[in-house]
Amino acid sequence: MSTYEASPGDSRAPRASRAPGADVLTDCWTMTRRELAHWARQPVQVLVGLVFPVMLLLMFGYLIGGGRGVQGDYVDFLVPGMLALTMAFGLEGTMLAVTQDLNKGVIDRFRSMPMTNGAVLVGRSVADMLQSALGLAVLIGVGYAIGWRAHGTFAAFLGAVGLLLLFRFAMLWIGIHLAMVAGKPEMVQAVQILVWPVGFLSNAFATPDSMPGWLGTVVEWNPMSQTATAVRDLFGGPGGEPGHVWAAVVWPLALLAVFLPLAVRRFGGLSK
Repeated sequence: MSTYEASPGDSRAPRASRAPGADVLTDCWTMTRRELAHWARQPVQVLVGLVFPVMLLLMFGYLIGGGRGVQGDYVDFLVPGMLALTMAFGLEGTMLAVTQDLNKGVIDRFRSMPMTNGAVLVGRSVADMLQSALGLAVLIGVGYAIGWRAHGTFAAFLGAVGLLLLFRFAMLWIGIHLAMVAGKPEMVQAVQILVWPVGFLSNAFATPDSMPGWLGTVVEWNPMSQTATAVRDLFGGPGGEPGHVWAAVVWPLALLAVFLPLAVRRFGGLSK
């Protein structure tokens, strides 16, 4: 019986056999560990991502002030808004990494391996979510240091953190899709500018009631404002309104339903 030995460059070379199910998690975890290893080589970038929102919180809390239309302690209003704002910002690190992998041919090499389609993107998103959770913990700690307190129950506190991370997850997949659309690292900065209107046309720093009518309406419909309002309600602070939790869940899920499949589909079509 003759056997066929595939040369390295032979297109007929069979891929390693794959067992379904567990291999998906294995591939995603392998790609996640790859991203976490980058943290050790780029500690400054991770540190900046943690310090920047803290600087914003202290700046708006002590230097700029604000709080027009806020009933109650402004710090209790500001901290949940800053937590939501932090979940919208900081996407450029993940977006840059995706475009750099595209341009260096790294993703093409991964695609040639017996790897689950999309595991690279999942690994990237998991690493980003871990950093986002760490950033939340740091900012919450700073909030407590400057006098902010969560007045709700522990279950409500966990629910608020869950809403914040859900919003981050949705924003993250928008960023991943836009990064693959941009294609080049130098285009990421231009795309990242689109995040600023989402962040600052919100109720992070002031209530919509203190704004002109048309602007207040835009701010109220902003998905980030819905998350911030729901989180304030769960934390038991000023600016919170009952009934916004459902909107803080529906908005991110709707965004995920659109952009996650778009990102995976675009990734799957890169070699076509």
